[in-house]
This record gives sequence, structure tokens and C-alpha cells, in this order.
Amino acid sequence: MMMMMNSTQVSYFVLSSYVDTGLLRYLCFLVVACLYVVIVVSNVFLLVVICVNRSLHEPMYLFLCSLLVNELYGSSGLFPFLLLQILSDVHTVPAAFCFLQIYCVYSYVCVEFLNLSVMSYDRYVAICHPLQYNAQMTSTKVGVLVAATWLFSFVAMAVLISLSAPLRLCGNVIDRVYCGNYAVVKLACSDTRVNNVYGLVYTVVSVIGPSVFILYTYVKILAVCFSGSRPTRQKAVSTCTPHLAALLNFSFGCCFQIVQSRFKLSSMAGVGGVVLSLYFLTCQPLFTPALYGLKMSRIHAACKQLLRADA
Repeated sequence: MMMMMNSTQVSYFVLSSYVDTGLLRYLCFLVVACLYVVIVVSNVFLLVVICVNRSLHEPMYLFLCSLLVNELYGSSGLFPFLLLQILSDVHTVPAAFCFLQIYCVYSYVCVEFLNLSVMSYDRYVAICHPLQYNAQMTSTKVGVLVAATWLFSFVAMAVLISLSAPLRLCGNVIDRVYCGNYAVVKLACSDTRVNNVYGLVYTVVSVIGPSVFILYTYVKILAVCFSGSRPTRQKAVSTCTPHLAALLNFSFGCCFQIVQSRFKLSSMAGVGGVVLSLYFLTCQPLFTPALYGLKMSRIHAACKQLLRADA
């Protein structure tokens, strides 16, 4: 059902990708609720492990704490809303809440990419310039990098919302299960050139730029690994594998989401398309604590030590 109207500012949006699943909605609700509980428990647990273990109070693990907090932030911007919508018969959302969700989801994406790029810089300095590591990665510098990551993302999203919210719209139906900025901009009857230019700049600065920087650091890291000793290679593999896996997983989800939002993918319609559109908001918060908790030996050992102490 498509609701058309004259050019105006709408008071609510209709999310049209929800389907009537009958009694299966309760099974969907249970699955999504369990996913959210696992995400919260696993990320909070890893945060506690790092906070209580003083030997892990190093730049790499502090950057990881920022990443874990972001996973909690991003998933909390989606899951409670998703749970309510699954049980609801009318899939509408107030315009103000829709833009709030856009702010949360998009700032989560921005923080994630910037945080991953900062973590790659940390690994680059540790592996390529080990003698300078303590001098370069001071506690002050770590704090500035983390604060800049979050502050830039929040400011960038505030500008994005300030450009999208005043648009005059000719419809209020969003073909998604949650609110997306581009989906709202596509409904506009007014000029959206400024939105499109800013969206392009935002994508370059927050997604493409960090990705290129991460690629550059890993080229340098690989060069050192191939020319270095076996212990150097082992250290690089043990600390860089989780980071690289997290980056590839998140990049896949974001790239699919960007393509899906801008092109009509008939082959990805229905439940499959909905699941894949939620991939970067569900799998990344699930995989991050598992990747770092299992693959990084010091965190793995600290987790086992904390569990033994509780037992």
C-alpha cells in the first residue's frame, strides 16, 4: 500500500517490509530477543573482563572497549524497536523517532569504521615501529583518538539529520523494517542535491577513507611480517586476525546495505532481503566479542580466569 500526499512534512512513516506471519511472529520475537540478550551479555562480559584485568589496560584493548560499547549502542538502536514491530499489527513509526533511529544506526556505522581504522593504526605502530610504540601510543593520545571517533560521528550525524528532517515529502512509506536516511530522502519532493552531496562526502570520509587507510596499514604490516622473524609473524597473526575478520564482516554487511538501499534488487526481495539488510546490525555485535574473546590469547586467558574466580 502506497500512501501519496501533497508535498508536506509527514508526522509518521509506514514500514512496508514487515509481513504477516501469524503465530510465527512469536517465534520470530523469541529468536530476535535471544539474539539481543546474547549480544548484550557477551559484549558486557568482555568489557568487564578488560576493565577488571589491569594487564589488559593497554591501547589495543582500550580501543576494543570502545568497539564493544559501540556494538551495544548500535544494537540497542535496532533490537528493542524491532521487537515491538514484530508483535505489532500496525507498522508505523513517528517521524521524530524515525530520525532518532537513523541517527543511532548511522552514527554506529561511522564509529565502527573509524574505530577499526584507529585499531589498525595501533597494530601498524606496534608491528612496524615496536620501539616507538610506547612513545607514540600514550594514554593521552588513545583518549583523544577515541573521543575524536565518537565526537566526529555524532556531529556528522547531527548535520545529516538537520538536512533530512526539514525535507518536504510526497509519501511516507519506507520499504524497510527500520528507518534509513536514503529511504526518507527518496520520498522528498523538494531539492535534495545538498543531501546527496553531503551523503557522498559522509560516505567517503566515514567509510571509504577509513577502509583505504586500513588497507594501507595492512600492506605495511604484511611487508614486515614477510621480512621478519617467525615470532614477529606469529604476533601479527594473533593480534591482527580478529581485527581483519571484524572489518571484512562489517564491510560486507554495509556494502550490501548501501547497494540494496540504492538499487532495486528483485532477487533479494522478501524475507531473505530483510535478513541481509539487518546483517551489519546483528552479526557484527555477535561476532566481535567471539572473535576477540576466542582469538586473542590474553583475553581468552583473562576470560577463563574470571569464570574460575566466579565459580
